Amino acid sequence: MTEIQKKDKKDNKIDELTSFLQNKSFIWGPEPEIYGGMAGFYTYAPLGKQLKNNIENAIRKTFIRNGFWEVECPCVMQEEVWIASGHAGGFTDPVIKCSKCKSNFRVDKLIEEVIGDIQLGGKTNEELLMIIADNNIKCPSCKGSFVPEIKKHSLMMKTIIGLDKTAYNRPETATTTYLPFLRYLTFFRDKLPFGVFQIGKAFRNEISPRQCVLRGREFTQAEGQLFIFGDQKNNYEPYESVKDNKLPLWTHHMQESKHEPKLTCLCDAIDKVILKNKAYAWALNLGFELFLNMGIPAERIRFRQHAPTEKAFYADDAWDVEINLNSFGWTEVCGIHDRTTYDLTQHAKHSGKNLVATREDGSKEVPHVIEIAFGTDRPTFALLDIFYEKKDVGEGKSILHLPAKVAPVQVAIFPLIKKEPVLPVAKKLYDDIKDNFICRFDASGSIGKRYLREDESGTPYCITVDFDIEKDNTVTIRDRDTEKQKRIPLMEVPDVLKGLISGNLKFEDI
Repeated sequence: MTEIQKKDKKDNKIDELTSFLQNKSFIWGPEPEIYGGMAGFYTYAPLGKQLKNNIENAIRKTFIRNGFWEVECPCVMQEEVWIASGHAGGFTDPVIKCSKCKSNFRVDKLIEEVIGDIQLGGKTNEELLMIIADNNIKCPSCKGSFVPEIKKHSLMMKTIIGLDKTAYNRPETATTTYLPFLRYLTFFRDKLPFGVFQIGKAFRNEISPRQCVLRGREFTQAEGQLFIFGDQKNNYEPYESVKDNKLPLWTHHMQESKHEPKLTCLCDAIDKVILKNKAYAWALNLGFELFLNMGIPAERIRFRQHAPTEKAFYADDAWDVEINLNSFGWTEVCGIHDRTTYDLTQHAKHSGKNLVATREDGSKEVPHVIEIAFGTDRPTFALLDIFYEKKDVGEGKSILHLPAKVAPVQVAIFPLIKKEPVLPVAKKLYDDIKDNFICRFDASGSIGKRYLREDESGTPYCITVDFDIEKDNTVTIRDRDTEKQKRIPLMEVPDVLKGLISGNLKFEDI
């Protein structure tokens, strides 16, 4: 199979997936559809929104369990903030123009879409142009050639507050999370380290965004910030409980030598100076825990180290979490950065405020920040991409094998018929369990069609009430992934569902 044929086959799979997500009410758009749509803006339909909510709830639980507190900061801030952070002048993407149709494209994403798993971090404009020429990459819109020049495009979305106050929609949540630092000190009683996180909207003026919600102009970010004194990084107590954990680390040396990531014990990574400090190692482990708790399979995750030429000048260490998607291959979903004192120093300089913390000996010091920065749109898409299956049997059917803990509907209740004695029992069962599980009641169509609808929605378990309810007070529970069915006593339904959805009970053990 030629590279063009492979790409066409991949494009067909992507089109199939996005069509499925549209038709089955997960993701609609680009929006507004009735006006022709605008790239980079999407509506999360009922099932997609519930899935995204479940992911964000898993993120909250994980952060809170690890000692972080949630905050919510403004989405719009005055220009001075973004000058201080460096976004106003330096938050740009490399853009190239088609010589024929004049369309503009983000260079790195254009190359990645054609070539696939290629590392472009730290590449110069000349090197990017050479890759385009060597691979004969053409305009996706008209197949024309590109103007051999790369320009910078600002990603900042500008607005006006009141009559004349220049401001910007935030391009990420991190900067707005840093700004209440002096208030944090009061809340945490001047004791470091401490952690805060934020889940909220961010905006970027992307050039020709594609790839569904992987690249939006409006998206949801979830970022955790650990404020810590420099000398606490290698004397960080929580590290001791995770130091023996193994993560799939892919160092920049492995990348250069074309070696695969290696499961590496965190304590070995510290001893060999693969990771620079224990607090940062703990943050990598927390990043892994976050994505596992969202339902991403461990074998789909790797940690890619930034090359020295790619890493921000202020960063002491930087690694990305990447997920192997069926549609787009290895895709960056999270950045974990040791930002040192850069952010608080910058905002102290521009605001005129003294952003320092007091140590136990009375001395004052600017804390460091270790950041876990990601969004909720990409893991939502990743779950849909990874767990979507199209079965080529009969007329064909689609199944979403979503993990039960994040599935938009966890259980569906079916009465076999809309008559006594079945219907009232099914309704009562639904009423009894709907406060503890995300449920759907469905009495329309044949049982086969109802199963198919739930398979497409990702519902892991269906319970059917039939005429045996009068004979032995039992119901049928069906497992989505195996399509096996078992009869269980009606009174045991809540406990069985609790065990199955939590993962403490396997279907074959019922």
